[in-house]
Amino acid sequence: MDRGFETFATVMRRHAAARPTSPALTFRDRTQTFAELHDASSRTANALLARGVKRGERVAVLSKNRPEMYELIYACNKIGAVLAALNWRLSAREIDLILADCDASLIVVDETGAGLLPSEPGLPVLRFGPEFDAMRATSAAEDPGHVGTPDETALILYTSGTTGLPKGAMLSNRGMSYTRDLAGSWGMSEHSVNLVAMPLFHIGGCGYGSSTMLAGGHTVLMEAVDIEEMLRLIPRYHVTHTFLVPAVVQALLNSDGVHSADLSSLELLMYGAAPMGDVLVKRAMEVLGCRFMHAYGMTESSGTVVNLAPESHDPGGPRSGLLKSCGRALPWVELRVVDPATGQDAPLGEVGEIWLRTPMIMTGYWHNEAATRDAITPEGWYRTGDAAYLDDEGHVFLFDRFKDMIISGGENIYPAEIENVLNGHPAVAEVGVIGVPHEKWGETPLAVVVRRPGQTTRADDLVAYTRANLATYKCPSRIIFADSLPRNASGKLLKHEMRKIYGGAA
Repeated sequence: MDRGFETFATVMRRHAAARPTSPALTFRDRTQTFAELHDASSRTANALLARGVKRGERVAVLSKNRPEMYELIYACNKIGAVLAALNWRLSAREIDLILADCDASLIVVDETGAGLLPSEPGLPVLRFGPEFDAMRATSAAEDPGHVGTPDETALILYTSGTTGLPKGAMLSNRGMSYTRDLAGSWGMSEHSVNLVAMPLFHIGGCGYGSSTMLAGGHTVLMEAVDIEEMLRLIPRYHVTHTFLVPAVVQALLNSDGVHSADLSSLELLMYGAAPMGDVLVKRAMEVLGCRFMHAYGMTESSGTVVNLAPESHDPGGPRSGLLKSCGRALPWVELRVVDPATGQDAPLGEVGEIWLRTPMIMTGYWHNEAATRDAITPEGWYRTGDAAYLDDEGHVFLFDRFKDMIISGGENIYPAEIENVLNGHPAVAEVGVIGVPHEKWGETPLAVVVRRPGQTTRADDLVAYTRANLATYKCPSRIIFADSLPRNASGKLLKHEMRKIYGGAA
């Protein structure tokens, strides 16, 4: 096998043999040991075989987070099937289109997922709850024993859809096996306890969410983000690790109970999936008191490919500027910043597009060869579409999606830069910036701000604040106040939705 390569199934087999009675997974205060999870996933694997699911076929899941989703990951891997996790926050129309693309043999749903299915879904439907439990209970406990190859597809995860209809990224056994390496780089072991709040249909859920389990530790799963419940679970299970997107970190910091909660067990909080900005990072470090790590990655890269280590989080030190960086590429990742106009590496300090080459990269988009060719070069480089620059030590300074860049009077303006400044204002809870048409300049920045409760700050005050902290041409011409911002399930700001709502440039 390749670099100590192991599939999801072989790792579960190993832990079930080595630590059968150790806690593997907790949900709603019910804990399964590794032996119990291994047994349940073997029974489910045999049930899938009995229902005619063959090697290479897709088993779709449309459900909020629940422990059976992990069971299905292992079950599919034990028979060589592919788990396709679908986003329950999408519309019924989008789900119908994705199901047609996925061509699954079976779909497993909870109550929410069932409500999104068409009246005639065109494939067998299995419901979590009594039906799923009965199927498992009456199936054989013997492990089917499939041993996957490195290039075999383990998961199909549909991209978050910030640029249109989601595409199915095919993630291989080899790519997902690096989750075990990531766990080591994050200091996880069999003694770690990982709180998973992100949705399991997203790589930040099922990828990061598998890390501690693959290391032999304990995973505490939440159905969805609930700040009060999070503050209860951390001391209850002595949680050591968690991953949160910036929007959730901000909500946690703004909660009434964060200052009285016992968070002393927390060792590492990882953040990513969207730019957080050094202002919010500093505040989080002050309030939560644990180590922090920035993780940069995406569905197509099977998860994290760049880390900003805890020792680089030093707000008061001589290298505090590194808080604006998402870190350096991991040892098994090649990273370039490329000038899209020339296809050559951009000079240090100049913005270009991040290109990646690593065994973690997807094998392609399911049923979409054209999109695969657009995304992956013949030499194996994946074009991320993210704008960034490098310093002389290899630190990546992420700006924005290239498509979200605003060109105003010939000047390139990155919305994340404006958002970072406005997040530093005490009246601002959330902010999103888009480009809107301008008669003279072509485009100009528009900032949409959600104020903190009780704040009455005016637009003029915030414009003046940005002018005190940014070059004038970068400052928003207008500021609009809103009750909320459109986000997808992983916490990413949906800029294309903002452009529809506020008349942004296409």
